[in-house]
Amino acid sequence: MTDNLASTASTRTLKTRAVFQCMLVLFALALAIVAGRVLTAQVEGDRGIAAVVSSSDIDVSGIEVDVRGDDAEDARQNGWREAQRKGWAKLGGPSVSDSQLESMVSAIVIEQERIGAKRYIATLGIIFDRGRAGRYLGSSASASRSAPMLLIPVTFSAGSQMVYEKRNPWQRAWAEYQAGSSRINYVRPSGAGSDSLVLNFGQVGRRSRLWWRNILDEFDAADVLVPIAKLEHQFPGGPIKGGFTARYGPDNTFLDSFTLTAKNDADLPRMLKEAVARFDIIYGQALADGKLKPNPSLNFGGGADPVLQRLIEIGRAAAAQERADKALAASTASGETATASETPAAAPTAAVVSSYVVQFASPDAGAIDATLAAVRATSGVRGAATTSLAIGGTSVMSVTYGGSIADLAAALRGRGFTVNQGSNALAISR
Repeated sequence: MTDNLASTASTRTLKTRAVFQCMLVLFALALAIVAGRVLTAQVEGDRGIAAVVSSSDIDVSGIEVDVRGDDAEDARQNGWREAQRKGWAKLGGPSVSDSQLESMVSAIVIEQERIGAKRYIATLGIIFDRGRAGRYLGSSASASRSAPMLLIPVTFSAGSQMVYEKRNPWQRAWAEYQAGSSRINYVRPSGAGSDSLVLNFGQVGRRSRLWWRNILDEFDAADVLVPIAKLEHQFPGGPIKGGFTARYGPDNTFLDSFTLTAKNDADLPRMLKEAVARFDIIYGQALADGKLKPNPSLNFGGGADPVLQRLIEIGRAAAAQERADKALAASTASGETATASETPAAAPTAAVVSSYVVQFASPDAGAIDATLAAVRATSGVRGAATTSLAIGGTSVMSVTYGGSIADLAAALRGRGFTVNQGSNALAISR
């Protein structure tokens, strides 16, 4: 009977273990499904706003009209003609007839309008054809443009910072801005897909040129612009105070700031549109002053130029030969032995510069920067640049070195690295 009780207890223990193991498997499976959904949610959702197609036409917006007519249609036509005249006056154009003016208008944008029986109140935008209107406006519209500038619009609202994490009015204002006539060549991401992961508020505060180089290369840009909008709601449904700051470059350099006020939420798009126009003026002035130009530290050619390095080595060899000749002449004059005086010092042979692949562990951005700095400081290394990045894994760099791969391995060991040498590649670690 004792044996039967022991057998029953053993059977119950095995069943309990089996049930517990099944529960663990189900829990791990559920956790994997939830984690997958969370990761998917970070790049999915209704968050992208594609920028409007920029044309080179001249856009004048925010023109307010309040006119009357014989009926609603007549009042509307009168309002449009008045808006055309006001827009032309804003551009500083010469006096022309209404028929000439209409021939230069390519589109009328209705921002807001209210139509009565005999009255028309609206806010309109007038787009003039540059080919027809340009000859009356002089050469002011044909100024040179900037290099491609990546735009990262940051919104401070309700104690949070937002860029492309979800659709927001500040992003929309920049996406709808007609930048064809601007001197700034804006690169405006849509914010969809992985844009919200790569371009966030944290990136604005990073100073690592390695990070910036990879991001700018991804968007084919030369530098970065950071227009910041800080929105403060005075009370629900009330005025909105906007504090705007223009910054640029990988060091988040300050340019200028200003404040605007919206009457309420319905008036917010108008305020943000005006702010975008002010930012364009600020960046245009900075370009004219020579401030808004690509940061030299972001210029990246993928390593040292082998031809240039060869010329440097030849120059060093020529300098060494000249020093040897001077030493020979000095020794002859002092009466040294003929053998010593007739045998010139051999000029050092210039080392052959080659590029080698080096793999290294990259657990985080700091480790990448530290490894690159250590390799670049190694004797004989002409340049080092990453060709493949894998945060948390193994990254790859291309190292330009004056010598053989065995010499490079020895030099890296002298810097404290553990080096594994392959046929034409190295793997280093600490």
